[in-house]
Amino acid sequence: MSIENLLSSVSLDTLLVIGGYLALGGMYLVVMPLALFFWMNRRWHVMGKIERLFVFGLVFFFFPGMILFAPFLNFRLSGQGEV
Repeated sequence: MSIENLLSSVSLDTLLVIGGYLALGGMYLVVMPLALFFWMNRRWHVMGKIERLFVFGLVFFFFPGMILFAPFLNFRLSGQGEV
């Protein structure tokens, strides 16, 4: 069965639902965790208590996506080198 036959046999509503799930999944697993990482990297050393509580709540909420990008995090001050 070719791709053209497969796509023509699937209704437009089904394709829209699949596209919606892919868009929401991409936002949840990739876009929001990366945005949260960049925000935390910029604000880590100047956050107040309430902002830090809010950020930790977002980290908990977006944990599956955050764990994908965790190996690439570096919250050290820019003046410090490796020991």
